[in-house]
Amino acid sequence: MTVKAQFPHEQTGDGSFQRQDDAFRDWVKADGTSAYPAEAGRYHLYVSLACPWAHRTIIARQLKGLDDAIGMTVVDPIRDERGWRFMAAEPDPLNGWAFLSEAYFATDPGYRARVTVPILWDKRLRRIVSNSDDDILRMFESEFDAFAGNPQLDLYPRELRAEIDELNDLLYETFNNGVYRAGFATAQIPYERAARRVFETLDAMDARLKNRRYLFGSRPLESDWRFFVTLVRFDPVYYGHFKCNLRRIVDYPNLSGYLRDLYQIDGIAQTVNFDHIKRHYYFTHDDINPTRIVPIGPLMDLAAPHGRERLASQAT
Repeated sequence: MTVKAQFPHEQTGDGSFQRQDDAFRDWVKADGTSAYPAEAGRYHLYVSLACPWAHRTIIARQLKGLDDAIGMTVVDPIRDERGWRFMAAEPDPLNGWAFLSEAYFATDPGYRARVTVPILWDKRLRRIVSNSDDDILRMFESEFDAFAGNPQLDLYPRELRAEIDELNDLLYETFNNGVYRAGFATAQIPYERAARRVFETLDAMDARLKNRRYLFGSRPLESDWRFFVTLVRFDPVYYGHFKCNLRRIVDYPNLSGYLRDLYQIDGIAQTVNFDHIKRHYYFTHDDINPTRIVPIGPLMDLAAPHGRERLASQAT
């Protein structure tokens, strides 16, 4: 039997998935020390509502109040061999592109790797600043405060940065990217190894959240939003589609309430689109789901009371 990999160039010899590196990692700087000074209206964010990596940047843009300073365009959730495309209902407003790959070729005509979201586009220089969700997230957190509606929000406080970085690394390796390592594995052993680490991390985070409202105490920080974007996709997609099926998030007493708590923060629910999420994964990944049938469930009531207010005063 021939086993087809979703992304053959990111597959190792033993059947493991190894994600490609980000190609463009320039920075917008508020102090003007880069080629990309922070300016309102100069930069544009291209995202998919299906993609958890893009979702992080959407949340940061929303929470910091950067809607007026940084435009945003959503691509079609269905991706084919040509990559991410623009929808008829939301065409590219800047360049009239049909596919996001055109932004990559405009920046580097020799680009041949996979086209990913998000990207931060410089309208003035007509090139990609960054396609690193990590870097874009940090830029939105700190470099656009002069134009932000909520500049006082600090998702990466200096006194917790070392701890945040350490937890971010763990969550990325075992959970955020771990579900992909399980789902895109083409052999049993790497699948099982990745899937078991997913649940080791979920078990540990459920225990961590027993006596604290958020990962670092009484308010959500960067790590919470990095965690959230995978949590909110877990039961609808990763549990079944990626075979991470030991337990659902709804089965965890603390994680399930924590997920609802984050979802109910002002402005967050509008960043979550389950139609885009499910159509993207179940339709696009035809090596995993060759029928392309999109499931009707699960039923999720993320607006239900979460009961975690009592933990708000807990210290880190």
